[in-house]
Amino acid sequence: MPAPIRLRELIRTIRTARTQAEEREMIQKECAAIRSSFREEDNTYRCRNVAKLLYMHMLGYPAHFGQLECLKLIASQKFTDKRIGYLGAMLLLDERQDVHLLMTNCIKNDLNHSTQYVQGLALCTLGCMGSSEMCRDLAGEVEKLLKTSNSYLRKKAALCAVHVIRKVPELMEMFLPATKNLLNEKNHGVLHTSVVLLTEMCERSPDMLAHFRKVSLVPQLVRILKNLIMSGYSPEHDVSGISDPFLQVRILRLLRILGRNDDDSSEAMNDILAQVATNTETSKNVGNAILYETVLTIMDIKSESGLRVLAINILGRFLLNNDKNIRYVALTSLLKTVQTDHNAVQRHRSTIVDCLKDLDVSIKRRAMELSFALVNGNNVRGMMKELLYFLDSCEPEFKADCASGIFLAAEKYAPSKRWHIDTIMRVLTTAGSYVRDDAVPNLIQLITNSVEMHAYTVQRLYKAILGDYSQQPLVQVASWCIGEYGDLLVSGQCEEEEPIQVTEDEVLDILESVLISNMSASVTRGYALTAIMKLSTRFTCTVNRIKKVVSIYGSSIDVELQQRAVEYNALFKKYDHMRPALLERMPVMEKVTTNGPTEIVQTNGETETPVQESKPPHSGLQPGSQANDLLDLLGGNDITPVIPTAPTSKPASAGGELLDLLGDLNLTGSPVSAPAPQISQPPFLLDGLSSQPLFNDIAAGIPSITAYNKNGLKIDFSFERSNTNPSVTVITIQASNSTELDMTDFVFQAAVPKTFQLQLLSPSSSVIPAFNSGTITQVIKVLNPQKQQLRMRIKLTYNHKGSAMQDLAEVNNFPPQSWQ
Repeated sequence: MPAPIRLRELIRTIRTARTQAEEREMIQKECAAIRSSFREEDNTYRCRNVAKLLYMHMLGYPAHFGQLECLKLIASQKFTDKRIGYLGAMLLLDERQDVHLLMTNCIKNDLNHSTQYVQGLALCTLGCMGSSEMCRDLAGEVEKLLKTSNSYLRKKAALCAVHVIRKVPELMEMFLPATKNLLNEKNHGVLHTSVVLLTEMCERSPDMLAHFRKVSLVPQLVRILKNLIMSGYSPEHDVSGISDPFLQVRILRLLRILGRNDDDSSEAMNDILAQVATNTETSKNVGNAILYETVLTIMDIKSESGLRVLAINILGRFLLNNDKNIRYVALTSLLKTVQTDHNAVQRHRSTIVDCLKDLDVSIKRRAMELSFALVNGNNVRGMMKELLYFLDSCEPEFKADCASGIFLAAEKYAPSKRWHIDTIMRVLTTAGSYVRDDAVPNLIQLITNSVEMHAYTVQRLYKAILGDYSQQPLVQVASWCIGEYGDLLVSGQCEEEEPIQVTEDEVLDILESVLISNMSASVTRGYALTAIMKLSTRFTCTVNRIKKVVSIYGSSIDVELQQRAVEYNALFKKYDHMRPALLERMPVMEKVTTNGPTEIVQTNGETETPVQESKPPHSGLQPGSQANDLLDLLGGNDITPVIPTAPTSKPASAGGELLDLLGDLNLTGSPVSAPAPQISQPPFLLDGLSSQPLFNDIAAGIPSITAYNKNGLKIDFSFERSNTNPSVTVITIQASNSTELDMTDFVFQAAVPKTFQLQLLSPSSSVIPAFNSGTITQVIKVLNPQKQQLRMRIKLTYNHKGSAMQDLAEVNNFPPQSWQ
């Protein structure tokens, strides 16, 4: 058989291929020749053939048929054969294939070989692909080589020991005696691998960490680091004028682990960290890498306050660096430390704000997050000015997060109510279509509670929407305010700025324009129609015009708008004597809070919203549907005041008249709703402007699921999607009881990740009848604007057989049609 071509010739031939098909043909031809050679047990050219096979493997072609040939080369006495054999074993074998166990004996023999280079090959292979079985068998040989005086073998043995510890952690104590003298070695290679080994041991075992703290490992590391800083030029280890930066970084990382939550170790390394921070050259990236590790170490240990300020000043200098990566690293590090060292980070506020103008989106996002973290009562005006400017000019993907951050900061640190209102109105004007869904009710609540600002606010909002209806949340707030305080606008009572002259007809022109605008969403039109209705009690000269507008929309193709108009028409015709009382101004609203402390739940790294508890209904019956219709007429779902609905023995005559107001109107055709819970539900924007159900089963094919089935209690979920807002899913739960006794005081609670919004409506009862003779139903509304996969955590509490029962469950099997 002719001699096979050399590796160099094969590489040259493959590189001449013009197409992928031509290259594959060459490879297949050569693989066939190599297979033939292997079958003929050709020892002369086995090494050459395996080398060519490894090159083909690197190109991505299959080379598994050469595995046994690698073992034969390892067993050879020639060093050149062993070298290719071990290289092939590292590339072609791993612990998933039983073939690798055949080389255990060869590696053991080579670890005891008289030639250090053969021993080095065996150590490298074991450290690369040794399985747990091999590591157990060969750990003793590795430990012997770790104690040898040969620095070439010691550095390889240390790295091999790291692999052994990762595979078989219980063998860690075997290497403990060998670590005593490792840091006394002058060879930098041994020092480097020794620090890696010590780091691995400290990270994996708290006992080892305590041991190394006890045996004064920190002073040894400090001595080595000090020698590296103070040593002169050493061509062997110098990188850009810094002596062995790789070893310095490794030592700093190990010091960080040793000093974490340990006062004595932290105190022992404070001085050397200060020296590294002040003596390291920053003109090159090498120095910046060391300074960054130094900063991380200072922040992670119990360091002195002066040292922490020094570390933050280093990060501040990083922000002025031309390298984008260094600026990003600095912003990320400052974001982690701003909570613990707020004042020190504040000194670099101007530099951080300048990063908002950076062209790199990653730097811009980090700068935005850090800017919000720096906002406090002293700098809120200046910071909000910069962030509002950023909101005005930033890319669309930043606007939602930036608007949310401004809302939260303004609510927390607002110096005055006027400033707070102006700031939120500026956000709505700039990025109204990007704000969260709760922005509108929150601003309405803020305006309602700021009694002295009503005239100023309604005038500002009126001017803001003149001719521009593109920002829907702003138009919704403006419509609501004009409906509530339109009389203040027409009378010109604004004292904060020069009042404008507006007639009643001009105000109605604006609201009618909102109603007919193509930009207006269904919800916005509902706000506008309700506002026009409210103005019928605030204006005196335009009541007939208002009646005409309302009657026109009684035949609107928008069912929601049509229902409102019909109800308002009924008010004009049948109950006109009650209209002023029904449409009077909203009272001051209180913040709605959940019962008990707010609960934040971590699930898969995400913060979940607090569980909204729905209390079981009480026995006292109230005319629920009429009450809901009454709220409807009041525009109650624009923003719902907190009105406790406790059971009463007998309503007063006026109250009875109000509750019976729509008793004969029967617009809904639905039965009387369930009794109201003891606490009122918070306003939910998804309800639109009506208590009428907006949700029809437009996706009838959504399958139901069983969310819970245990101890005789079964809970099924059925799904509907909203006609008006596809992001809303309505889940109807049905709870049944197959046991022989009733389940009483049943309470269902639910929580979803923070990217969703959830509302629990009242249950139909608090008692689940036995023997599946009846069910409890309850409605959950979930807003999913990002169309993410729905996940839910549920909590169930009830009494059964005289015992209080409680259980938690995760629901992750929602059908895709319910959230996509």
